[in-house]
Amino acid sequence: MCLAVPMQITEIEDGGMARVTAMGAEREIATDLTPDVQVGDYVLVHAGFSIEIVDAQYAAETLELIKTMAELVDDPLFDQQAAIR
Repeated sequence: MCLAVPMQITEIEDGGMARVTAMGAEREIATDLTPDVQVGDYVLVHAGFSIEIVDAQYAAETLELIKTMAELVDDPLFDQQAAIR
């Protein structure tokens, strides 16, 4: 399964690289697939590359879903081992 995470561009660097942030994490990514990206844009990041520019509302909704998934994993009612049996 692949997962692309929406992150916001905070800095454009030389050589097709950029700094991004989301949920307290900061990363350096390659922007080869989204050469028109600007500071402030939201992009989907997968395997160290921005693969698509997305709007702020989509990014916020997706990040909220990711937070919800993390909360479910910590919920004692969500027992993966019981689901497998």
